Amino acid sequence: MPELPEVEVVKRGLEPLLTGRTLQKHSFSGKALRLPLQRSLFKVWVRGATVVELRRRAKYIIIGLENRAKLIVHLGMTGKLGLFPQQSARKIHDHAWFSLDNGMELRFNDVRRFGSLQVIAPEDNVETVFMDIGPEPLGRGFSVVYIVKKAKRRGQPVKNFLMDSRVVAGIGNIYASEILFESAVRPDTPACKLSDAQWKRIIAKTRSVLKRAIAAGGSTIADFVGSSGEKGYFQLQLNVYGRKGLPCPGCGRSVTKTVMAGRATYFCETCQK
Repeated sequence: MPELPEVEVVKRGLEPLLTGRTLQKHSFSGKALRLPLQRSLFKVWVRGATVVELRRRAKYIIIGLENRAKLIVHLGMTGKLGLFPQQSARKIHDHAWFSLDNGMELRFNDVRRFGSLQVIAPEDNVETVFMDIGPEPLGRGFSVVYIVKKAKRRGQPVKNFLMDSRVVAGIGNIYASEILFESAVRPDTPACKLSDAQWKRIIAKTRSVLKRAIAAGGSTIADFVGSSGEKGYFQLQLNVYGRKGLPCPGCGRSVTKTVMAGRATYFCETCQK
């Protein structure tokens, strides 16, 4: 599943290519996505509109239009968003395509169809879509004061706590494992048991890991590719994720794999006390 770094990489790749371009027409495959397509809103607000900005919130890409409407894209588990020549053949799992005024086509491809496309009309507040999502991990809102208050009396494992989008936006399974390894914190530690100093270290490592992953183009795990079709390579820098039985880069002991909340979890029993 694309996590925050992968979505940010797609956004950055598309931004200079989409900004200023007009979405002349669009069409859909007819297959259901995670949310129903609001076809009437696409016709009124998207067709013929010019893109003025792209931004990311959590794992969503927000395409701002000159008419102040917003096209919101969520990649779900296997979604891809990329630009292709209009004359090039579409793929079997392309479910939406938008023809641009320069002969290119913006295509949304999603094998498992857990992604979504939403249109927010100019008179509606786009922030209502994100009202249940926590602060950005790279922003000031993700602070020690905030996280200590959130973690108080929360006995769930810290890894599950960090992956809760209501607590902080966009930290998925891969990066939660890597952040906790670099923070020297066991993933099954109750969130409420961590000290202020440990949370300070987790916040610092969260920002460090995510920034490095963005710079590396994300992690090529399963289906992720960037907007240009190129795969990320942060997976080459992973310390513990997917490395069961391999030597820990810190101490040399074999990396342990367990399952927490149905997700594969990797850690070092020596380095993460």
